[in-house]
Amino acid sequence: MTAPVAEPLCVKVNEAARMIGVGRTKLYELIAAGDVEAVKLGKSTRIVTASLHRLIMRRREPE
Repeated sequence: MTAPVAEPLCVKVNEAARMIGVGRTKLYELIAAGDVEAVKLGKSTRIVTASLHRLIMRRREPE
């Protein structure tokens, strides 16, 4: 039996943009607006995947 694949806690900017279907510029706008959480690890910027999930849940159309 194989172990379940764990989702990463954070991803690179390009990967985060791809995950939610926006470009890098739009993602940086979402970060500046406080809608998406970014962390600096050395010189690298990483996007917290949980914040991407929260963004999508907030923006979902009501059913």
